[in-house]
Amino acid sequence: MRKNNSVVFSSGAIIGTLGGLIGLGGAEFRLPLLIGVFGFASLEAVILNKAMSIVVVASALPFRAGTIPFEALIGHWSIILNLLAGSLLGAWLGAGWAIRLKSETLYIVIAVLLLLIALLLMFGHNPTGPDRLPLSGAALTIAGVAAGFGIGVVASLLGVAGGELLIPALVLLFGIDIKLAGSLSLAISLPTMLVGFGRYSTDQSFAVVGRNRNFVAVMAVGSLFGAFLGGQLVGIIPAGLLLPLLAAILVISAIKVWRHG
Repeated sequence: MRKNNSVVFSSGAIIGTLGGLIGLGGAEFRLPLLIGVFGFASLEAVILNKAMSIVVVASALPFRAGTIPFEALIGHWSIILNLLAGSLLGAWLGAGWAIRLKSETLYIVIAVLLLLIALLLMFGHNPTGPDRLPLSGAALTIAGVAAGFGIGVVASLLGVAGGELLIPALVLLFGIDIKLAGSLSLAISLPTMLVGFGRYSTDQSFAVVGRNRNFVAVMAVGSLFGAFLGGQLVGIIPAGLLLPLLAAILVISAIKVWRHG
């Protein structure tokens, strides 16, 4: 497909709006589009998705500073470091696994992970906030590292920020308020994605970023615009309708990616 700038921007805007409606960047929805509509191979799509996710997350942090000041994030530095201790290693290893996997296998892995995220949207996205798990001390630290590791792996394999996994982890493990959890997840996601991106840069497939610089920039800007728009629309569409709809989109995407492989 020809990568017309208006089409690329519009695609990014739609993806960003979908993500913005639930407080995410939309990378989970962007990846199937890169594969199914724009025709990128599995690993190339993951790398491009990672590049755009970094731009979106790096921009989202200052955007949220008016609501959640940086001082609030610094006040929770121990939680950030706890999750980063696992997510940085997971991101490095996850990217390494993605590089070594056969293309057909990576398509299947992507499809399964998209399906799991769809299930999480349906059954794990509780707007009232679930109760915190009864963990403390060493047990909590170990759980944080383990959760961070798993999230880092998934984030690298899909090229996403991992907010859909990080936010529930912050709420469940550490009892963080859902709004603060959104900003903390960005602070954790950014270094995690940079590590995964650095690992991908050692592979020849990374050249896809250089060949598609304009594509990445235009879609990233479209995603930022859409994320802002989605944030303004929050509350207009009932969660009871929105979450099943977004989950259905991910399920359909997972099926198409599976068949593509």
